[in-house]
Amino acid sequence: MEYSYTIIDSDATSNLQLRHYLEEYGDFVHCGLAQNSETGLNQILKHSPDLVIINLNEDASAHFQMVVEMHLYVKDIPLIIGVAKTKAYAYDAIKNDFFDYWLQPYNEFDIRKSLLRLKKKLPKPAESHTLCLKSYSDFQYLDTSEILYLKADNNTTEFIMKDGSVTNAFKTLKSFEGQLPKNFVRIHQSYIVNTDYISRINYGKNICSLKDVPKQLPFSKGYRGNIDGLKKMLSKKSISSYN
Repeated sequence: MEYSYTIIDSDATSNLQLRHYLEEYGDFVHCGLAQNSETGLNQILKHSPDLVIINLNEDASAHFQMVVEMHLYVKDIPLIIGVAKTKAYAYDAIKNDFFDYWLQPYNEFDIRKSLLRLKKKLPKPAESHTLCLKSYSDFQYLDTSEILYLKADNNTTEFIMKDGSVTNAFKTLKSFEGQLPKNFVRIHQSYIVNTDYISRINYGKNICSLKDVPKQLPFSKGYRGNIDGLKKMLSKKSISSYN
């Protein structure tokens, strides 16, 4: 699952730092940047982000007024986080139902805790069966039912498809774990497999075989729990015959 966010901040250094922190999580997508409250409201109305981060160090009163005005036009109000060098605006932030308030210089631990709370609070959308791979202005859509497995390749990920084609994405394997349907399971540091295509689990050789293709994927001790859960799930759907 991805969460979209907009930053309202006239300080270039500050907004670059914020984008750096959020990009580390992989599932936060930047969808707008504004220098002031007027253009900020326009970005919110245009993109309907899940999260808005507002730097209150300059013209805080205008930003708070923008939040009040936003309620006139927006049905689903985004979560709002205020940023400031002091606690001077914290009371007004509470009155305006801000989700959180970050002090500068930024504290990575506080940001991490805040983002994890945010993920718990935001509702999860209905599960999608199409995965969108975005790279600048290029948008590629993959039917997840056609994906055999994902393979890590340094800081990129290869999607190996049922028809034998391979699609590359410039994100780490970990960034896709939370975006894929439940039938995708991590079995190795380098592999996520579509369990619908598993035909065999061999504990002696630590490998999984796939249906219709002469391919075997290794699984590692670190993901043994996932393999055990996978075996249990597949066994429930099977008629068992033990030798």
